[in-house]
Amino acid sequence: MQRYSGFGLVKHALSHHENWQRQWRNPTPKKEYDVIIVGGGGHGLATAYYLAKEHGITNVAVIEKGWLGGGNTARNTTIVRSNYLWDESAALYEHAMKLWEGLSQDINYNVMFSQRGVLNLGHTLQDMRDIQRRVNANRLNGIDGEVLDARGVQELVPIMDCSKRARYPVMGASWQPRAGVARHDAVAWGYARGADGHGVDLLQQTEVTGFKIVDGRVVGVHTNRGDIGAKTVGCVTAGNSSVLANMAGFNLPLESHPLQALVSEPLKPILDTVVMSNHVHGYISQSDKGDLVIGAGIDGYNGYGQRGSYPTVEHTLQAIVEMFPIFSRVRMNRQWGGIVDTCPDACPILSKTPVKGLYFNCGWGTGGFKATPGSGHAFAWSLAKGQMHPLAAPFSIDRFHSGALIDEHGAAGVAH
Repeated sequence: MQRYSGFGLVKHALSHHENWQRQWRNPTPKKEYDVIIVGGGGHGLATAYYLAKEHGITNVAVIEKGWLGGGNTARNTTIVRSNYLWDESAALYEHAMKLWEGLSQDINYNVMFSQRGVLNLGHTLQDMRDIQRRVNANRLNGIDGEVLDARGVQELVPIMDCSKRARYPVMGASWQPRAGVARHDAVAWGYARGADGHGVDLLQQTEVTGFKIVDGRVVGVHTNRGDIGAKTVGCVTAGNSSVLANMAGFNLPLESHPLQALVSEPLKPILDTVVMSNHVHGYISQSDKGDLVIGAGIDGYNGYGQRGSYPTVEHTLQAIVEMFPIFSRVRMNRQWGGIVDTCPDACPILSKTPVKGLYFNCGWGTGGFKATPGSGHAFAWSLAKGQMHPLAAPFSIDRFHSGALIDEHGAAGVAH
């Protein structure tokens, strides 16, 4: 063990960081860019990174009203999986999963992606039928998945109550071994540093207040730091997409809801996978720091308040204690809420809009974090080519007129 003398402790306590290399620049906005990305969260930063790296478009600005990664990227429970039901969504999330598996190497930043697996529990015969259907669909799409019985679940998670005395006994689960968790802040920081290294301007504390539209085409944005021109604008503003769409003169079929989560005091390692239950309505994993990371569904009301509501927290903890009586006396450390945009079919919108040159990437509901690399990769392709990537095309806003919805309410997990 390395030991420090009293002098060493004093030296390090008084050290300064003024000369540390910054992870990215803090540039002054240019008058015009080829592409503006509105929203400096994971999806927006990933879009900018892939625009520069994959398509050579480096005259790009990411405009963020707060700080990078300070929205839902910093307010989620970090679960990554791709076991969705329908072909369209499964393809998009599996594309993201494959990028996750090489992301730390690609951006040269450790995002702490831990493929510890995800269990989706079944408590009724109908749950198990749905699980069988989804796992079979996953396998047809080349996505890993298994159906476990109660004994198999108990072997994976010995501390969970899988007995018949539980109020909702565990009958089995779907199991995706390649799924897991990642460090949310590191994802934002890694993409930000990568984009900045390619020459992308990251403009923090810059709020978009409107769009410059001439003859039905976007030509720039109004901000609190002045007007900025652009040939193409992509909006990736989870929780505030409807507000920006209204600024551009059209509506989106979105509802904005608070989504709450909480973490416990740190414990020694005891839970080495992710457990989700739609029926009992809660999910849980353990972070590398030892915290129990807990979440459930969106609050039932529309709103933009990030404080959330106590009844939702109480309901979530009831679900967790139902599955894990061992945690009944663990103390909660902190709670937070994010604002998510939800679509009628629990799938996102990646689409052109009625305004030429203006694109929207939104409506991910509670599934945004897991899709970050795939969303950014496909959206960057779309902005660069002027047409939607084949993986993104099914998620056009036109589906709400044609009726070609992609209903993922079941496979979307406990949230919606």
